[in-house]
Amino acid sequence: MIIEPRMRGFICLTAHPDGCAQNVKNQIEYVKSKGAINGPKKVLVIGASTGFGLASRISAAYGSGAATIGVFFEKAPSPGKTASPGWYNSAAFEKEAHAAGLYAKSINGDAFSKEIKAKTIELIKADLGQVDLVIYSLASPVRKHPDTEVLHRSTLKPIGHTYTNKTVDFHTGTVSEVSIEPATEEDIENTVAVMGGEDWAMWIDALKAENLLAEGATTVAYSYIGPALTEPVYRKGTIGRAKDDLEATAFTIGDKLKDINGKAYVSVNKALVTQASSAIPVIPLYISLLYKVMKAEGIHEGTIEQIQRLYAERLFTGNPVPVDEKGRIRIDDWEMRDDVQAKVAELWEQATTETLPAIGDLAGYRSDFLSLFGFEIDKVDYQKEANEVVEIEGLVE
Repeated sequence: MIIEPRMRGFICLTAHPDGCAQNVKNQIEYVKSKGAINGPKKVLVIGASTGFGLASRISAAYGSGAATIGVFFEKAPSPGKTASPGWYNSAAFEKEAHAAGLYAKSINGDAFSKEIKAKTIELIKADLGQVDLVIYSLASPVRKHPDTEVLHRSTLKPIGHTYTNKTVDFHTGTVSEVSIEPATEEDIENTVAVMGGEDWAMWIDALKAENLLAEGATTVAYSYIGPALTEPVYRKGTIGRAKDDLEATAFTIGDKLKDINGKAYVSVNKALVTQASSAIPVIPLYISLLYKVMKAEGIHEGTIEQIQRLYAERLFTGNPVPVDEKGRIRIDDWEMRDDVQAKVAELWEQATTETLPAIGDLAGYRSDFLSLFGFEIDKVDYQKEANEVVEIEGLVE
């Protein structure tokens, strides 16, 4: 079938298998071009199918020849209906990995559930014995708690007061004002339950109880801080509370791993176009201005550049991992440079529907958004019929 992007608000309802495959190949080629890393050899990536999780899997496999197990929750294709992009990404990754002689298997299901944890544990026992790196990169708006079976939904709200600022509709380029009502205590609790550190700790506890973490194993979860500009809706809002919880959990997990000389880190990454970030008011406008500035400075990175640098220059150098005063790895260092933030703040004041095409990189934002779904990727013929029914070679049923 001919597959075209079909939009509904901040989501694309279709994905292109060939585009997703080319996107994965491009990331693989980037990692290979940077040379080998003396990194992990047996890796579990929880949330492995898109964004930072996918980049983490690719960087481990092609940076240090790692065997990888990926856990994700994606929609399979059916005749006439495309899969979710993460399905096609994972299918492409496994095909490439197997062709390169790398071990790669995947589990599709709710990573919050006891069932998927148990299935993953059995796979590690059977095939790898132990893992030396666990990446936690889940980005879900909903979590069914495995013990209480309560369904928690996260929200994107400020705390304590209504927040009003500029935003942009990245489809039309219209800059407008948005107001977001403050969160309730229940909103905060639900967001922490979904996006905080509890599930990360549950995964590590389950793996450690079965002796599946190798001596010196490392686990990393991903976070974001961002500038003062986005603070009220992000870092000082409901998501920020969840990220505070995630970051505190790193210390708890680190204490539990001391007996195997293991380490737990939170890596603070840069702002990037993701399905999640596209839905947060204010963030698309900030990112489009940030991209303009960082590209002009020659320091722009996508997910694969970020994670390859995290592995090569922070985690696996042979030296102690550099962290900030709160124990976090800062790979958002280029975004948060004083000169970059000063320029973005200056452009923010100038941003209107009329000025944005010149002062921002909305075209780059849109292109990155569409590429998440396999569209607007170079070397792909979108006029050609594509086979929407793609299998994941190493999917464990």
